[in-house]
Amino acid sequence: MEKNWYVVHTYSGYENKVKANLEKRVESMGMQDKIFRVIVPEEEETETKNNKTKVTKKKVFPGYVLVEIVMTDDSWYVVRNTPGVTGFVGSTGSGSKPTPLLPEESEVILKRMGMEHEKVDLGFELKEVVMVKEGPFANFEGTIEEIDFDKKKIKVLVNMFGRETPVELDFHQIDKIE
Repeated sequence: MEKNWYVVHTYSGYENKVKANLEKRVESMGMQDKIFRVIVPEEEETETKNNKTKVTKKKVFPGYVLVEIVMTDDSWYVVRNTPGVTGFVGSTGSGSKPTPLLPEESEVILKRMGMEHEKVDLGFELKEVVMVKEGPFANFEGTIEEIDFDKKKIKVLVNMFGRETPVELDFHQIDKIE
């Protein structure tokens, strides 16, 4: 399952309250592995009145909040039943799953806000030998074969039973060998 950006419709003026409520619910319901970032798209607006310049934040999409989710029944339910949320944009019926934003759409919005997709500097290189520190292959050494920054996955060739076996891991599951 991969995470995508979804647009959530809220009562107008409740965007920040929905963001706070949803972040609390994610914490209290242990959904950190399904619901990631909650963003109220804003941009700065400079206004000059009577020779005084004032910078204010203006909502780019009033009544909408962006949420980065791995869409499952549970994560859908948590977001859908957050106080102030009226529904997902792009869902056709009450029980149907909504349509995520296209990657290029979310990129434009994040860039406009001065945010990028989370970039991670791993400090690892292809062909580097690393130690797997958790999961079923914990304490195995392996060679990095592929690094996928978008999915935050790394493919490591682990030697098992005399054979090189490709294993897909999360970034946090490997360590440098000192």
